[in-house]
Amino acid sequence: MYLRLPPRIKVLEALGAIADGRVSVVGEGRCEVMSSEGDKTYTVVVGGGYAYSDDNGTIHRGYVGYPIIACLMAEGKLPVDKELAEKLRGIPWKRLNERYKRYEEVLHHIYAERVIEKGRAEAYIAEVLREVEKMRLRFRKQV
Repeated sequence: MYLRLPPRIKVLEALGAIADGRVSVVGEGRCEVMSSEGDKTYTVVVGGGYAYSDDNGTIHRGYVGYPIIACLMAEGKLPVDKELAEKLRGIPWKRLNERYKRYEEVLHHIYAERVIEKGRAEAYIAEVLREVEKMRLRFRKQV
């Protein structure tokens, strides 16, 4: 099964994980990504057109979850906007998602609170999603 493109906010969530130092590359195409709350560590394996992550978005919703995107960023396979990353440092993603219930509302809050220029952020998100789409990743159960 091919993984779908994620909600746009997941690109920023992945970039925030990079900024926070929550992504550990443990081998080629293998990462561990700690959640924003620090209570979970996701296992990611990416390579050969396949991807695995044990996050909810990947497992239950069938899209490329933010841990996969973060791993690809950490390995230099997806672009990283360092200036934008700094503005995403320390965001409590889970709490905001639970509070606002809608990703668009969370984005609006983050852009306003962190003084992020929406056009620039949206262009970056679009660039990353284009690259992810080209990869056409298929879900592989962890072995």
